[in-house]
Amino acid sequence: MKTKDISKTTTNEQHDYLSSFREFENKVESMFQRFWHNSFDGDKIPDLFSRASFSDMPKMDVIDRDKEILVKAELPGIDKKDLEVSITNNQLVIKAKTCHEEKQEKGDYLKQEISKSEIYRSVLLPADVDEENVKTSFKNGVLKLTIPKMEKSHRRQIEIK
Repeated sequence: MKTKDISKTTTNEQHDYLSSFREFENKVESMFQRFWHNSFDGDKIPDLFSRASFSDMPKMDVIDRDKEILVKAELPGIDKKDLEVSITNNQLVIKAKTCHEEKQEKGDYLKQEISKSEIYRSVLLPADVDEENVKTSFKNGVLKLTIPKMEKSHRRQIEIK
């Protein structure tokens, strides 16, 4: 296997290379978290590589800006009251549990449907962040987080002489 020496690449190539690596790292991390959070049914182990096993993970964008990180997560059908967001050691965790019950009675006829879903997504943020000053908004099923970076993590342009 040939390794790529990123010290000789341009800044854009380094960014693309590192972004691809972080994306892969996040997918693997999420896969293992889903594995450990699923309950096992006897000897049946969930198929981690099927599309179905990733269906309840929200799609999200993580945008690394100079002084902050912007996160957008799609959470359709989730109520604000069912949402739990936390940041610990630069790891963002988004969880939600929902339960909808529908009951219909007509004479001897009873129809009752209960649907439950659980959403879990965790990503490692690309810089040290200020967990105390996060700005949030949740509108039309889209969660937006603006997470300020710590001063030491601000991106700085380095002049090459």
